[in-house]
Amino acid sequence: MITPDVASLPSDLVCFSHLRWNFVFQRPQHLLTRCAQERRVFYVEEPVFEEGQHPVMRTALHDGVHVLTPHLPRRLSSGAAPDAAVRRLVDEALVRYRIADPVLWYYTPMALAISRHLPAAAVVFDCMDELSAFAQAPPSIRAFERELLDRADVVFTGGLSLYEAKRALHHNVHAMPSSVDVVHFAQARTTADDPDDQARLGRPRLGYVGVIDERMDLDLLAAVADARPEWQIMMIGPVVKIDPATLPRRSNIHYLGGKSYADLPRYIASWNVALMPFARNDATRFISPTKTPEYLAAGKPVVSTSIRDVVRPYGRRGLVRIADHPDAFVAACEAAMAEDPAPRMARADAFLKSMSWDRTWQRMSRLLRSAIEASDRDRPSARLRSDQGIGTGVQTAPASRRSIVSA
Repeated sequence: MITPDVASLPSDLVCFSHLRWNFVFQRPQHLLTRCAQERRVFYVEEPVFEEGQHPVMRTALHDGVHVLTPHLPRRLSSGAAPDAAVRRLVDEALVRYRIADPVLWYYTPMALAISRHLPAAAVVFDCMDELSAFAQAPPSIRAFERELLDRADVVFTGGLSLYEAKRALHHNVHAMPSSVDVVHFAQARTTADDPDDQARLGRPRLGYVGVIDERMDLDLLAAVADARPEWQIMMIGPVVKIDPATLPRRSNIHYLGGKSYADLPRYIASWNVALMPFARNDATRFISPTKTPEYLAAGKPVVSTSIRDVVRPYGRRGLVRIADHPDAFVAACEAAMAEDPAPRMARADAFLKSMSWDRTWQRMSRLLRSAIEASDRDRPSARLRSDQGIGTGVQTAPASRRSIVSA
């Protein structure tokens, strides 16, 4: 049997993210499950603090991705202690899984505190949001982002607005707007299976799917509910970073909680209008909502506030109605319910033909391979050091790095 040259094998990918893998199935999950078909993928979450005496890294396999969650004693929850503990756990995981010279893929620049010492085949920054503009963002995040941009070999952005904001900050930036699994959401066009917690509610139904946080225009939501009390408004998704007591409570607003990605088409199926009632603030300035093409693939008319990456291209192409103020938003919803859906669905389907997560990942994968090749040429000594177990502070075993050691 011929043993493959280790250098010819795809580098493992280690992702550092601020998002829990099981929180909401979104951009990281779509991309990294596809990446896992090409190479081993390790997804490092932020730490969980709990009762206990010693730090431990707990691992699980989800959709081919190894999810690594640091569990730390509460006594290590302040100062530099959490970063030091997680850094040690990450180093130990590299040894356990025999990971040498991986691709380091970042969703949060803050993870540099636990990973900047690691040699890498390439460094990728997939900038899916302007995290510095979010509620509770750490003051140091801008400095960490500048460092990450300096270290990165390639930068992807989750939308056109983010691309425009970052393109002058790095020599290799590419707009990679979030895409859609058309076949998955198209199930909403044919299913009659109404979930139990929604089946009891009246019609017409208008709905939102996504995280409910500081990006939501709660005043607009309340105004729409008050203007049309016969409309039943479904709010599907977890409430985070805001006090649930601040949510508008009306008899026709229904907070159904988070749902699995697999179940979303069943919920959307009976809606008359799909909503994106986002506030216009710093946190939404650069967002590119994944739900826009998902709603369209589900065959629903969409009404949104004037989020820049929704206005272009969707609003300008007549695929989404744009309205910011309550009266205009209500009028847009009424027009959506009154329209002949066939022409709008035909335009949406034609537009979505060029969109898929598979295509997005293929483009990103090609650019990743180019970045690895360029990194090999520019930094040959880094690969030599990592192959010799130098740089991480731990001994690695590159000749066996494709064999998984059980956690």
